[in-house]
Amino acid sequence: GYKLRDDPAHHAIGGASSGGICAFNAAWNRPDLFGRVCSQIGSFTNIRGGDAYPDLIRNTPKKPIKVFLSDGTNDLINQHGDWWQANEAIAAALREKGYDVDFLQDRGFHAFWSCGRQLPEALRRTWARTRDGK
Repeated sequence: GYKLRDDPAHHAIGGASSGGICAFNAAWNRPDLFGRVCSQIGSFTNIRGGDAYPDLIRNTPKKPIKVFLSDGTNDLINQHGDWWQANEAIAAALREKGYDVDFLQDRGFHAFWSCGRQLPEALRRTWARTRDGK
């Protein structure tokens, strides 16, 4: 068998689009399990209340998670909101609260090929040492 570490700083979860907000939600609600999250083109818009996260982040005690976000300026804009602006709002709220957050920004689209193109860099940044050396 494999010996796995129990420390959440060594456990990451990730996803893209709805999977991106899902991964963030898992880390947000279970920082005892996931200390790192990788959200690509995350759907932090008004789909089932996903747009509530910026205020929730600002009004909740800081959690021990490191967050990697990626999105492109050509992401979706539809009846649920603007994905680019929503990801910018999440990044801003995390920074304001003092989280270890990294936001990879480009001119990409809401497409899994955009995520695949960024995946090597996304994984490097997700697993980079945290500010406190973990």
